[in-house]
Amino acid sequence: MTRRINILLCDTFPGRLPDFIPNYESLFMDLFTAIDEQVSYKIFQTWQGELPSAINADELYLVPGSLDSAYDNKPWIVALLKWIEHAYCRGAKLMGVCFGHQAIARALGGEVRLFEGGFGAGVRASQVIDESMVPYFPGQKMHLLYSHHDQVTVLPQDAVLCATSDFCRNESYRIGHQVVTFQGHPEFTVAYSRHLLTNCSDDIEENVRQTALLSLDNLTPQGSAAARYALDLLFHK
Repeated sequence: MTRRINILLCDTFPGRLPDFIPNYESLFMDLFTAIDEQVSYKIFQTWQGELPSAINADELYLVPGSLDSAYDNKPWIVALLKWIEHAYCRGAKLMGVCFGHQAIARALGGEVRLFEGGFGAGVRASQVIDESMVPYFPGQKMHLLYSHHDQVTVLPQDAVLCATSDFCRNESYRIGHQVVTFQGHPEFTVAYSRHLLTNCSDDIEENVRQTALLSLDNLTPQGSAAARYALDLLFHK
């Protein structure tokens, strides 16, 4: 059976994509197609106000990253938050990544804030604590690539914490088999993260940047495992 993933683009990251990445959505397409060649995609330019007009409970709606903050009240963000709440009530399968992780939390009653402890970058390990996620991560450690300053500080009602770390308490959460989110970026590649840290990191402290670059050499990100978990959870494998 073909599975549809609707990608609600919240940014196109102009000037931040290297030549070897044609567009941001291609990172997700490469990630999920490697797991299931039957996945199909539809792209919505949500940052320009485009949102799905119909909700299909058999499809997945993915809210990815953005340079904007989920606690901002730009018109397109306010519209997205309202759409998320509506879609959730209609039984939509929702997946959030970084900004999307935060936007879904805010839309469903959680809280998002700028983290005073600094910028998160490179590969980070988090402790997997939810039983549904444990089989996908040997040793109950999840390694993902990160690029964020904001964090979810309060989870939505009925959310189950899936993974946590000392740097970010709410690394991943789910709501039943309907919602799953990650603060990290399963779609990022090491090459793309290295590009960001080398060419687009003027606003990051140098010690943070160097530590992040070192992590790319020493830790292997598990984006594919995170994506497989999300698909299995949301499509009830």
